[in-house]
Amino acid sequence: MLGSCLRALARGRLVAAGREAQLQQLRFLNLHEYQSSEIMAKYGVNVPPGIPVFSLDEVLPAAKKMADDSGQVVVKSQILAGGRGLGKFKSGLQGGVHICSVDEAPKLAEQMLGQTLVTKQTGPAGKPVNTLYIANKMKLKNEMYFALLLDRGTMGPMIIACSEGGTSIEDLAEKYPEKIIKIPIDVFEGITDEQAQQAVDGLKVTGDKTAAKEQIKALYKTFTESDCTMVEINPLAETEDGKLVAADAKLGFDDNAAFRHKDLFAERDASQEDPREVAAGKYDLNYIGLDGNIGCMVNGAGLAMATMDIIKMHGGAPANFLDVGGNASEQQVVEAFKILTSDQQVKAILVNIFGGIMKCDVIAAGIVNAAKGVGMKVPLVVRLEGTNVEKGKEILKNSDVSIITADDLDDAATKAVKSISQ
Repeated sequence: MLGSCLRALARGRLVAAGREAQLQQLRFLNLHEYQSSEIMAKYGVNVPPGIPVFSLDEVLPAAKKMADDSGQVVVKSQILAGGRGLGKFKSGLQGGVHICSVDEAPKLAEQMLGQTLVTKQTGPAGKPVNTLYIANKMKLKNEMYFALLLDRGTMGPMIIACSEGGTSIEDLAEKYPEKIIKIPIDVFEGITDEQAQQAVDGLKVTGDKTAAKEQIKALYKTFTESDCTMVEINPLAETEDGKLVAADAKLGFDDNAAFRHKDLFAERDASQEDPREVAAGKYDLNYIGLDGNIGCMVNGAGLAMATMDIIKMHGGAPANFLDVGGNASEQQVVEAFKILTSDQQVKAILVNIFGGIMKCDVIAAGIVNAAKGVGMKVPLVVRLEGTNVEKGKEILKNSDVSIITADDLDDAATKAVKSISQ
C-alpha cells in the first residue's frame, strides 16, 4: 500500500508542478481486455466472443472462428493504456484496433504483434503489443459508458454511467454533463433493485430492462467478489436484439487482496510496466520513475515528498524515487543502487535517510558497499539523520568512496543540484 501511496502522491506533486510522470501504472493490478472479459464472463456478464493470440500462427485459425456472416473480424492490440484505436505503431501502422476480413487478419497482425503502440496515454515510449485479441464483430445500435469504482467521499462503491459512450469519460463529461449519473452503493447492503433500475434508466436502455438490471448486478458482483478498484466498460453496448454487452472493459484490482486471488494476480503482465518498478518489487522496494535527472533513495513516502519538493525548490528535478522502507537490508540497498544507476537520465543521486527502526550506521555501510559494487559514475550526495547518525557519518567519512555528505535536507538538495551543473 505504501508503494501505491508514494506513486499517487508523487504523480500529484508533478501535476501540480506542471510535469508528467513517465510511469503509467499508477496503482494496483491492471489486466488486459481479454483477461477482463474472461473474468466478467465467469460472473454472468455478457462479453463479445474473442480469442487471444500470442503468435502469428494462431491468428488465422482464431479469425476463422470469430468471423461474422460477412467474413470480418476485429483485431485488437492488447496494451494497458487507453486510446488504442487512435494510436499509432512506431512501425507506421495507424490504429491499434482494426476491422478486417479473415484473409487480411494475418498480414495485419504482422504489423501489430511484437510492435510498439503509442497512444495519448502511453507517452512517446509507447507500449509493446505482445497479445492480440481476435474478436467477433458485433452489430451494436447503442453505445453507453458504465463504471464501478471506489469513491472517497461516500467511502464505498460508486456507479458512474452515461447514455453516451465509446469515447473517454472526460470528453463525455464535458460534452454531456447532464447525462452522467452517479449512484453511491452501501458496501454492506450491496446493490439494490432500485439502484440497478436507476442505472438502467440513466443508460437509457431500449431493450429488455429486466435483463439489463441483471447485467448491472453481475458487474457489481464482479467488482466486489474480485476485489476490484475499478470496473470500466466503454462502451457498454446494446446489440440489435436488445442485449446489453460489455464491448470493451478495463479492470483494476486491489493488491491487498492478492492472497485471495493468486490465480488472477499471476496474470500480471510485467512487460507493460516500468522494468525498474518490476525489479524493485522483487526486493520489496517501492519505485516510481519521474522525468528529472536526480535519482533519490529515501525511506518513507512523507520523506519522499519532502525530498522531491525541496529539490524542485532549488531548481532541480527528481529522476525517480526509490523507497527502501523502514528496515532495509544491505542487499536491498545494493539493489536500490543498481536500479537508480540503471537509469541513463540520472546525473546525480541523493540519498535521504531518517534512521528510526533503520539505524544510520547500517544504512551507511550498505551505501558504501553498494557504491563500490555498482561502480558509481555520477555524484553521490548522502544525508543521514536519526539513530546512530554519528556512527553512520563516520563510516561514510572513512570509506574510500567519493561521497558528498550533507548536514540537512536543504544542504543535500543544494549540493545535488550543484553537482549536476558543475
